[in-house]
Amino acid sequence: MRIIVYEHLSGGGYCGKPIPPMLLAEAFAMLRCITTDFKAAGHTVTVLLDSRLSSLNPPLDADFVVPIFYPNEYERFLHCIAQINDAVYIIAPETGNVLEDLLNQIEKMGITSLNCQSKAVGKVSNKSELYESLEKAGFLIPKTLIFEKAISIELLKSKITELGFPLVFKPIDGVGACGLSLVQDESQIGNALEKIFAESTSSRFLVQEFVEGESVSVSLFSNGTKSMAVSLNEQLIQISGVKDDACYQGGIIPFEHPLKDDAFALAEKAVSLFAGLRGYIGVDLVLTKKSALVVDINPRLTTSFVGLRTTASFNFAEALLNSIISGELPKTITFSGYSYFHKYCTQKISIESYRETLKLPAVVSPPFPLAEAEISCSLILGYGRTLKDARLAVEESKKQLDTIIS
Repeated sequence: MRIIVYEHLSGGGYCGKPIPPMLLAEAFAMLRCITTDFKAAGHTVTVLLDSRLSSLNPPLDADFVVPIFYPNEYERFLHCIAQINDAVYIIAPETGNVLEDLLNQIEKMGITSLNCQSKAVGKVSNKSELYESLEKAGFLIPKTLIFEKAISIELLKSKITELGFPLVFKPIDGVGACGLSLVQDESQIGNALEKIFAESTSSRFLVQEFVEGESVSVSLFSNGTKSMAVSLNEQLIQISGVKDDACYQGGIIPFEHPLKDDAFALAEKAVSLFAGLRGYIGVDLVLTKKSALVVDINPRLTTSFVGLRTTASFNFAEALLNSIISGELPKTITFSGYSYFHKYCTQKISIESYRETLKLPAVVSPPFPLAEAEISCSLILGYGRTLKDARLAVEESKKQLDTIIS
């Protein structure tokens, strides 16, 4: 097939404004890996790429790269080249309805989409509707209250007393840990709201009880009728409080936990509640000592995919395509070894040093020397027979990066 892969952050969606380096590390890693896997499966791949990145000739195994120079130019190019390709795969955040709107456009063009259906994306992206559906179906979820941004802080304080501190404040359409704060007491509420308002244009936000446990995700494939959980992934999330940005740092795959089977069953059941969820999907959970709580459903490719593909015995891109086109789910699922992937930020790198980093095989997303950014950020992946080996591979790559930069 002739497939267009569009990743919003690196593909032109940020033209005219700064590209956040830490988010770019995840975004480009997903773009690079899914492109490589589609190519390995025998397909022809076209990608759109922000001209600030395409001018650096980053490692990308695509047949055609379309540079995007101006704001909103990506929409015109998507519309034009979609007519001469067989399918489109979109990687974009749910924030601001970006993913839903893009998929809606693709569906109206009559082009084969390899994503979840736009209506399903809208339902799970709306945290209010998501939690209501999960609660009605009997799922354990963190106690959650949803508020209008216009609410006064005094009224907000009176409403959240039933939850007790610490509390999690986050956007209603947030992705990952963006805009998230762990609030320890009432004095931190104002700063938490500022972070939410800066991150999200939605008129609402949510406040949740903080649940102590392991942050994990389950990766699934679905054909729209039946879903299959394939992996439990540990999420490395740094939540420092309202003064520091919460940060998704990376992950470990596979992750063993006594509640793994429960997590798989809950993730599959959660996906089945929403018609139109198909292809690759991620479900976020918190695993306590006794129970598993569903936190979010991600109707798109997730960063865990970067580590999964390294340990899996099958081609994830081909499995994604099969689940959409023919409704076939993977028949045999085996994994070997461990993947440990981690974002690594440094001082802004020079173009000469950037070119040297491209020679490091463990650097999946290179530290782009963006003119408007104060730092550069990489995504490094280590693979090993044991988790210790995988960690050591990442630490060695960090040392190599430091040597190049210095």
